[in-house]
Amino acid sequence: MSNHSSATEFCLLGFPGSKQLHHILFATFFFFYSMTLMGNTVIIVIICVDKRLQSPMYFFLGHLSALEILVTSIVIPVMLRGLMLPGMQIISLTGCAAQLFLYLAVGTTEFALLGAMAVDRYVAVCNPLRYTIIMNSHTCIWVVIVSWVFGFLSEVWPVYATFQLTFCKSNVLDHFYCNRGQLLKLSCDDSLFTEFILFLMAIFIIIGSLAPVIVSYTYIISTILKIPTASGRRKAFSTCASHFTFVVLGYGSCLFLYVKPNQRQAAQYNKIASLLIAVVTPFLNPFIFTLRNDKVKEALRDSVKRCCHLFKY
Repeated sequence: MSNHSSATEFCLLGFPGSKQLHHILFATFFFFYSMTLMGNTVIIVIICVDKRLQSPMYFFLGHLSALEILVTSIVIPVMLRGLMLPGMQIISLTGCAAQLFLYLAVGTTEFALLGAMAVDRYVAVCNPLRYTIIMNSHTCIWVVIVSWVFGFLSEVWPVYATFQLTFCKSNVLDHFYCNRGQLLKLSCDDSLFTEFILFLMAIFIIIGSLAPVIVSYTYIISTILKIPTASGRRKAFSTCASHFTFVVLGYGSCLFLYVKPNQRQAAQYNKIASLLIAVVTPFLNPFIFTLRNDKVKEALRDSVKRCCHLFKY
């Protein structure tokens, strides 16, 4: 193995197809990216300025929107560059490692935050009288700090271990970003042990953050079903519907992509799952949390009215 030289840069294949198809994909993904940036930024701004949204649920939602902006910005600009310019895109070994680390770290932070948001909804529905005491500002700030720190620290070793491998089979990645599964395909080393440890860490992170979601929603549904009136049940469920929808989308695609012993699945399936995580879910986030949330819709309407009033003068 010492005779093998490891790649110092990688070529991203991106998407197959004609130049016309690439232009269509560019326009589509650019639209998704623009709407993602605008929608999530609007959510962050109205949460910061509207007093009606000064509660733990919206505090967490603001950080979730920031994470969605980050995760899509780590991947889509590189993807758009590849679609617009002919030929394969070159990315250095350091750039590849940085992109993979940021992508996984932001994703892990998001999982931790989704688990915390599920617990927040459990307290709000199942223990409403003590909600303000349990979910006070001090607790919320610490939950967010721990989520960010855990997300970034937990991915240091997995990325380090991945780039300790020797990539001598090829330097061509059949993907639109530095995907770990495709990187492992290029390794000449015996990476079974490393892949097994990465698999265990993926289980710990994804299933570990999913556990409080499942437990919380079990109690939430049980509590909602005990509410005597249909309007009361509907109101209680509406406080959780947005978060639950986002959880299903986020965890579904990540379970498919990461929680498997062999991460070297076919590139086309890998790309589809990655698009769901990095493009579709961040794009849908503003719609999920605005169209299904009356308080956010009211805050948006009032903000639009204030802006229109200012422009009149």
